[in-house]
Amino acid sequence: MTAREYLTTSFTASSTADEVVRGVDLTGLRAVVTGASSGIGAETARALTAAGAQVTLAVRNTAAGDAVAGSIESSTGAIRPRVVRLDLADRATVRSFAAAWSGPLHLLVNNAGVVTGGLERTRDGWELQFATNHLGHFALAVGLHDALALGASDRDGARIVSVSSTAHMRSGVDFDDLHFERRDYDPQIAYAQSKTANSLFAVEATRLWASDGIVTNAVNPGGVATGLQRNFTARQRQSLDAAEAAGVFRYKTVEQGAATTMVAAVAPQFAHSGGHYLDDAREAYTVPNDADLARHPHGVKEWALDPAAAERLWAVSADLLRA
Repeated sequence: MTAREYLTTSFTASSTADEVVRGVDLTGLRAVVTGASSGIGAETARALTAAGAQVTLAVRNTAAGDAVAGSIESSTGAIRPRVVRLDLADRATVRSFAAAWSGPLHLLVNNAGVVTGGLERTRDGWELQFATNHLGHFALAVGLHDALALGASDRDGARIVSVSSTAHMRSGVDFDDLHFERRDYDPQIAYAQSKTANSLFAVEATRLWASDGIVTNAVNPGGVATGLQRNFTARQRQSLDAAEAAGVFRYKTVEQGAATTMVAAVAPQFAHSGGHYLDDAREAYTVPNDADLARHPHGVKEWALDPAAAERLWAVSADLLRA
């Protein structure tokens, strides 16, 4: 038995993004979706647009983003999403994106992510997965804070959705060696650390910004075959195949994968409640840090919700970005 009740919805693992937004009117809502040039990000942007939102696709590849925007426009008959370049591993483009934003922002979906097969670093010397998946999104959210606060004042709150992963269960954040300068590099552990960071961001952002009307929740989209896996090593692919064979997860369609993001983005249960980790369209149950992933594929480890770790990560991230 749990010590408290977890937030639930009427949606399930098989629900789609369209099912979540059915009957929801998002007219006037301004949203940014990172990594929206393919996969779950593109589907998230399409569902939001279909429900009436004005969506900006924040993408590294603007040609691919333009193609998605055109497809969304033709398939929904709604306003064509705007496409703006954003490279989360490049601090200059993150600053430019935030500085160029004008007016309120009601929804920020930090969806973009990268997986590497070996050690790669940014020009700042940061490990690429942590820099892209966490630090870039952290800088973007901080840069857009005032726009989100403005959006919260005219729409009864603003939301940030931080896309995490079941992979977070492999590792907490190693504050003593964030960028693998001393320990041997393991791309799976590096990815896991970045996904734990995504969840911890939701915890601290909500603590700091809820008074501004901004809440943040982390989501696990589930197993979805997207371009994210293109850089997997043979070991990573074998690990994923073994997990599927063991029943740890079942692959979802892209439409199903975007559903939990949409729950965090529009469901009333999460309008004013943040710092949660969602799985299969509802708040996940918390498990100990030594819990077996195979036994708890839909849980969230304590280290991904730890308030002290969340506060420390925020301070460390801010310091890195000030350097």
